[in-house]
Amino acid sequence: MTSEKRVVVIGGGLAGLRLAERLGPAAAVTVLGEESHVPYNRVLLAEVLAGRYAPEVTALPAPGPVLRRGVRAVRVDRAERAVHCDDGTVAAYDTLVLATGSNAVLPPLRGLFEPGGRELPDGVHAFRTMDDCLALSAAVRPGVRAVVIGGGLLGVSAARALAARGAVVVLAQQGERLMERQLDADSSALLATHLTGLGVEIHTECRVRGLVTTGSPAAPPPGARRGADTARKVTGVELADGYRLDADLVVLACGVRPRTGLAQAAGLDIRKGIVVDDELRTSDPRIHAIGDCAEHAGQVYGLAGAALEQADALAAVLTGGSAPYTGTRALTRLTLGGTGDGSLDLAAFGETTPLPGDDVVRLTDGTRRTYRKVVLRGDRLVGGVLLGELSTVGALARTWEGGEAPHDLFHLLTDDGGH
Repeated sequence: MTSEKRVVVIGGGLAGLRLAERLGPAAAVTVLGEESHVPYNRVLLAEVLAGRYAPEVTALPAPGPVLRRGVRAVRVDRAERAVHCDDGTVAAYDTLVLATGSNAVLPPLRGLFEPGGRELPDGVHAFRTMDDCLALSAAVRPGVRAVVIGGGLLGVSAARALAARGAVVVLAQQGERLMERQLDADSSALLATHLTGLGVEIHTECRVRGLVTTGSPAAPPPGARRGADTARKVTGVELADGYRLDADLVVLACGVRPRTGLAQAAGLDIRKGIVVDDELRTSDPRIHAIGDCAEHAGQVYGLAGAALEQADALAAVLTGGSAPYTGTRALTRLTLGGTGDGSLDLAAFGETTPLPGDDVVRLTDGTRRTYRKVVLRGDRLVGGVLLGELSTVGALARTWEGGEAPHDLFHLLTDDGGH
C-alpha cells in the first residue's frame, strides 16, 4: 500500500483510531467520527459516572488531522466508491473500513416512547456514549432513586457507579443471575453479595413490563411548545408481577446491537453484524469491517480487546501482511469499588460453565473473599473465573490463550502463580 491509497474509516472509536494509528503514513487515511467529543475510551465511562475519573482522563491519543469530528456518514455509494456525509461532503475511497460500533438496545417497554415518537422520558437514560454518561452524571445526586434495568457487565458497572454517587439503587435482571454470560452461579452469588454491601438492591428473574411516567403523553397543540409542565418524566418501573419500583432515574443497560444500517443500505451481507472473512473483508472486497459492528465466524464480540485485535490484523492485511484473523479469546476484567479495602476485582475467560466430562478445580477463601475456578477439558484449560485476588489471572489467561496443557495447575491457582 502506498500513501496515495485512500482509506476511509467510518467510526472514530477504539477500532477506527487504532487502525489509523497502525496504518500511519502507509496510506492517506480519513476517519469520520460522528461524535463531537474528543475520542474517548468507552471502557472507562463507568469510572466517570462514579466520579473517580474526570471525562478528560478517558481521552484516547490525539489522532491529528485524519479525524473529522462531528461528521456522520449517511450513505455509501459502492459504484462511485464514495461516502456521503451529513454536512454535504463526499469522501472518496480506495478502501473503506466500517467501524460503526454498536447502539444500546432499547427494550420494548410500555411507556418508553410516545406513539410514533423516539424521545425518552426525562430521567430515562441509555448508558453507551459520553453524552449518555454526562447526562446521567448531571442527574444523579445523593438519595436519588435509580433503577438499572439489566444485570450484565454494563448494568453491574452502572449500578455500582450510581451507588458510589449516593443514589439508592435497584438492579433488575431478567436472568437467573448477574453477569450470566461471564460468571458461573457461585461467582455470580459472590458478586451479588458484594453489590448488596455497596447498597444495591438486586432483583433477579425479574422482568420489567413498563415505565410509569407523569406529564401529558399527547403532543402539544399546533404552534405550541411542550413545556416543563407537560414533558413526560419517569416516576417508576412496573414489573411483570405488578410490583412497582419508584424511580427518579432509570438506566437502560440491556445490551448492545451492532450498527449495520449503512452496510445494509449498501447491500452488504448482514447477519447479526456485518459479515467478514479472515481478512476482515465484507461481501464487497473493497470494504472491511472491524469492532462491534463486525461478525466473524458467526461471532460478534462487542469487546474492546477484540476491536483492537481486529484493527491490528486489518492494518497488517492492508500493508501487505498475510496473517489471517482467527478470532479473539476474550478476557473480561472489572473492578467494583467499595470503601477502604471493600473493592472487588473479577476476571473471567473462556467457558466458565463445564460440560459433562469436564474437570473443575475450585479454590475458595471466605476470609479473604477470594474465589478461583478453572475448567479443564482433557488436559486443556478451557475457561476460568476469579474473584478477589487476581495475581494469577495473567498466567492462567496465557495458558488458556495458548491452548496449552497446564504443567502445574495448583501453582497457577495460588497467589504467586502470576509471578
